[in-house]
Amino acid sequence: MNGSRTVAWSERSAVLFDLDGVLTPTAEVHMAAWAEMFGAYLAGVDTGRPGFEGADTSPYTDADYFAHVDGKPRYEGVADLLAARGITLPAGSPEDPPDAETVCGLGNRKNDAFTTVLERDGVRPYPGSVALLDHLRDLGVPLAVVSSSANAPAVLAAAGLTDRFVTVVNGRVAAALGLPGKPAPDTFLHAATACGAAPAEAVVVEDAVSGVRAGAAGAFGLVVGVDRGAGEDALRAAGADLVVADLGDLA
Repeated sequence: MNGSRTVAWSERSAVLFDLDGVLTPTAEVHMAAWAEMFGAYLAGVDTGRPGFEGADTSPYTDADYFAHVDGKPRYEGVADLLAARGITLPAGSPEDPPDAETVCGLGNRKNDAFTTVLERDGVRPYPGSVALLDHLRDLGVPLAVVSSSANAPAVLAAAGLTDRFVTVVNGRVAAALGLPGKPAPDTFLHAATACGAAPAEAVVVEDAVSGVRAGAAGAFGLVVGVDRGAGEDALRAAGADLVVADLGDLA
């Protein structure tokens, strides 16, 4: 059913939202940050240096993003793009400074670029998602964000949504608490507890197959899939009880 079913929100004790692709189109910010980081790095590569003679330093494009970066952990995306360009760098460590010429250093440089792009350009939440948030606020239903992104608090602030949520369980929180990420249900279960809700009384809202699987694994009362490209069939197969193209359909 594609948006024609009304959810009895007033009967729910909490609603737990994923962030990227559910509340905000954050992928656009990530794409811009990758482009800025790799664009500057490739332009500065000296192909006369030993080991860099065969490097492809042609301008970074969106095709590079989709072929080598999209959907991968940050450092893995850096390594894959560099390999495709014939560039080999030391792996380094996550503690490397952003100016280090290592895989992790470039990954950290991209994270800085993400913050810069977010502060400069902002991010607009999906209007339909805001309509649902407004409706749930009026009903007094506790809300939470559950995101694997360490940047979730910054994204929420840029989108003007910070004050909507009882708790934000992001990647840093999960790591600090030793909670496994999606498709394990643990981060959603932690958020439900913070909202004072039993899983059977709470709703999970996700656009990713792994997130829908997490909601189903946690035995939540309702799992709503938002189809931003994964496909209704895939979301239903993962455990979504209801799939919509836009959350405004449920406001």
